[in-house]
Amino acid sequence: MAKEGTPSAYRQQFVLVGGRPEEVRQAQEALRAAVEARRFDPNSCFAIRLALEEALSNAIKHGNQNDPRKIVRLEFRVDQSSVTINVEDQGFGFDPQAVPDPTEQENLQIPSGRGIVLMKSFMTEVTFLPPGNKVHMVFRRPSAEASASSER
Repeated sequence: MAKEGTPSAYRQQFVLVGGRPEEVRQAQEALRAAVEARRFDPNSCFAIRLALEEALSNAIKHGNQNDPRKIVRLEFRVDQSSVTINVEDQGFGFDPQAVPDPTEQENLQIPSGRGIVLMKSFMTEVTFLPPGNKVHMVFRRPSAEASASSER
């Protein structure tokens, strides 16, 4: 249960058609507002925003191959302790294990895989669901931050 003055859990869904920038910005803004309303600290807000940007970019560019007829589904849930984000595209999917690790010396010049590394480094959980066209991400508020937020 949320304390007085703090918003309860918030859910929202978006269907983004063709990766139109204005729709993507609207979805990002809705998540940002929900996270800030629940008083996540600036570093957490940055991490969540960056992970969402990477997931949407991957879905639009790699999953849907910039096809203006294809959609990306975004749904998120934000409460006092966590943020859950699901992004699904209409692509064929991919095997995340087959993506070269961009931090390995032999892959430093390869311009792929960095978005996945960023998502995994900023979110508490990142799971690619078969066939690889849906990513489920969770950010759990650090315990010290959660305690401070619930006292406000």
